[in-house]
Amino acid sequence: MDKNVKFSGLKKFFIILFFIILFVLFFFSVIFSLININNTKILDGISINGIDVSGLSKDEATSRIAEFINNKINNNIILSTNSDFENTITFESLEINYDINSYVNDAFNLGRSSNIFINNFEILNLLLNKKNITTDVSLSSEKLDSLIEDINSNLPNKMVQSSYYIENDNLILTKGTAGNVVDSENFKNKLNTTLNNWSTADNIIEIPTKNESPNNIDIEQIYNEIYKEAKNAYYEKDPFKIYPEIVGISFNKDEATSLLQNEQDEYVIKLNYSYPEITINDLGIDTFKDTLSNFTTKYDMSNKDRSNNLELAASKINGIVLAPGEEFSYNKTVGARTISTGYKEAKIYSNGQVVDGVGGGICQISSTLYNTVIRANLDVTERHNHQFVTSYVPAGRDATVVYGAKDLKFVNNRSYPIKIEMKATNTIISCSIYGLKEETEYDVDFDVEVVSQTDPKIVYEYDDSVNLGKEKIKQSGALGRVVNVYKVVKQDGNVISKTLLSQDTYNPLEKIILKNPADKE
Repeated sequence: MDKNVKFSGLKKFFIILFFIILFVLFFFSVIFSLININNTKILDGISINGIDVSGLSKDEATSRIAEFINNKINNNIILSTNSDFENTITFESLEINYDINSYVNDAFNLGRSSNIFINNFEILNLLLNKKNITTDVSLSSEKLDSLIEDINSNLPNKMVQSSYYIENDNLILTKGTAGNVVDSENFKNKLNTTLNNWSTADNIIEIPTKNESPNNIDIEQIYNEIYKEAKNAYYEKDPFKIYPEIVGISFNKDEATSLLQNEQDEYVIKLNYSYPEITINDLGIDTFKDTLSNFTTKYDMSNKDRSNNLELAASKINGIVLAPGEEFSYNKTVGARTISTGYKEAKIYSNGQVVDGVGGGICQISSTLYNTVIRANLDVTERHNHQFVTSYVPAGRDATVVYGAKDLKFVNNRSYPIKIEMKATNTIISCSIYGLKEETEYDVDFDVEVVSQTDPKIVYEYDDSVNLGKEKIKQSGALGRVVNVYKVVKQDGNVISKTLLSQDTYNPLEKIILKNPADKE
């Protein structure tokens, strides 16, 4: 009995002691909470992305974080490789927005929940273990994929995809070449780390690359893309619609597959055509009587090789007819730019300099076409700006093309067929799109807003032909720019809509000055 009584007393003692301790903890928790309840500052031991915000009010913390972020975004992001490739992009072009208020609220709310015990535990924990709130800036996947695609097309020794085009009665298959591409996942991680490191304004990222092989030539896919049955032209009265004739196209898939067994850079496959009995001309309707849009640019005829390229590319586009809903591809229409297809070497942009390249100049044709297409209010499905501002159209209104990498594509979104006429002659490249005007027509043009400008870097090169103490300009250089490009739609002089087409970033083009080697400092 004595033992039971003793145990029972001991049990009561521990129960009483437990409640005393619980009461003391509760008492001090209340006191601790009352001490902190009127605290309008962020608790000690808290930082955001490594930036200490301890003891700051929300406004003070917001100003402090904004200062670091502004310091970072005021510097462009410089992307480079070990092989003399460099590209500059802006925070605006990636549509990066930092939600500073959200970060500060997260910091301020630590230790301020509705549960005082959790608050006290969090406050005590901050005294022992500091808390760093990390952020993760979400990037537009569309913008990021576009950036990677743009880098891939400009990398030295880049991978070129297999492709095809039609030349007269032949299908030309071009075999791609293995080469460098951006290691996408690694690059995204590096970019994310740089964007979230606010404590430094250093925005230099070395682009991770890997070697990759092009896709194999897929005869079945190509056949499905180009095969057409011959169809007669016809029209419907209510509502009035015109359907142009379709020329049938096919080729022998077995012969093409057999031909691919030979290791070649280019394969020529004979196309079989079948022709409709009734064409648009037979309908007795002037299908292309209305001018929907036109645009011109100027070129220097004294540069014979560049003029040859312009005339050749323009001739391949001239006369193209697109049915409603049909897509135009510049690369599949103009074809590969090679010596064998008639192109000459002329000036192109490459790694910050103007150098000779086969097919130089044809981007003036694609840019002239692009301006005409926008003015006709057609849907552009693919377009890329140059690395540098061009001389023949303003920034934001150019369209660069690279065979196997970058294309200019658009769709005839009108109710009637359209016809493209393009010529390069007597210093003028002229492009017009014809069709039938619809019940409601609009005037469409560009509005380009300059967001920022960057001065070109001055580079000195040394040449014995330059007199001592003299300088000679090898390359004039050009400003870098970031521009917002809008499509403005008007009716009877009134603006109906203003839509952002793109934000284009152009690198500054180096100014290269030649000096005598003896003038080296």
